[in-house]
Amino acid sequence: MTFILSFIVAFGVAAIVGQLLIPLLRRLKAGQSIREDGPTWHMAKQGTPTMGGIMFILAIGAACVVAGWEEIRSENYNHLYVFLFALVFGVIGMIDDFQKLRHHANEGLTAVQKFLLQLAAAIAFTVLMRGEGYLTPNLFIPFFNVTFPLPWVVYMVFAAFVMVGTVNAVNLTDGIDGLATGVTIPVALFYMAVSAWFGRNDLAILSAALAGGLAAFLIYNFHPAKVFMGDTGSLFLGGMVCGLAFALDIPLVIPIVGLVYVVEVLSDIIQVVYFKKTHGKRFFRMAPLHHHFEMGGWSETKLFCVFSGVTLALCCLGFLGIMYRYPI
Repeated sequence: MTFILSFIVAFGVAAIVGQLLIPLLRRLKAGQSIREDGPTWHMAKQGTPTMGGIMFILAIGAACVVAGWEEIRSENYNHLYVFLFALVFGVIGMIDDFQKLRHHANEGLTAVQKFLLQLAAAIAFTVLMRGEGYLTPNLFIPFFNVTFPLPWVVYMVFAAFVMVGTVNAVNLTDGIDGLATGVTIPVALFYMAVSAWFGRNDLAILSAALAGGLAAFLIYNFHPAKVFMGDTGSLFLGGMVCGLAFALDIPLVIPIVGLVYVVEVLSDIIQVVYFKKTHGKRFFRMAPLHHHFEMGGWSETKLFCVFSGVTLALCCLGFLGIMYRYPI
């Protein structure tokens, strides 16, 4: 039951770090710049401290060591590999956040720079997990309980595409107070349940730490947000979501439990394509999807509750789809 300890440690550390970090970010004038093409009422959020993701990143790291100490002593480093993989994305996000703060704008690293850095991280993680024997090129098909073997080269291309896509989808979901946090907590609990079900104590510890750190962060991030996670936090979360799926060798569960992420990024793509094809017409009131509903009168609290609730239901469905992945 070390995952319970992991949740408690992560929650406690994040809650305490938040009390220290938010005033520090204010003193450093690390305020968020709001997109001018977003909802006009979001301009009131201008200057809210960003890079708050640091609090749950530190908390998860602490929980991995404290609750996962026996795993480390047993030379089982799988949970640390996933954490470090996500941390690389967090560092990429931190660089992006620093660039935004430095130029006092909502644009940091270029799209090409972020893509290349994320692609390198995805390839490195796939190679590492393969080398350590944690990853197979056999795609498990949820609900059908069958695996589809792929050549390693094809699998690595697939893995890189899924990882980079997932990370950016989670990043796009972080558009209103608490949304990415609220959606990712059920996903973390899903991974915790799956890891415990399959006897993967190492990954149960990491998943519980993710849930605990985010639960504490929500204290500060729920509407009206006192702090934003920034790209530092959202890219880290994306790394955790896809890293855990691949570590459990169930990557095709991501579109199920992470359907909100997928729909968010698809809405953005549809909007851009439709806008270009129709010479200026819009398919949605505003993209991504949470802004469409927001422009239709939904409050940020309602969006948080609905999107998080839908994700919780999908996570329950996802568990039924993969519960026979391994013999129990």
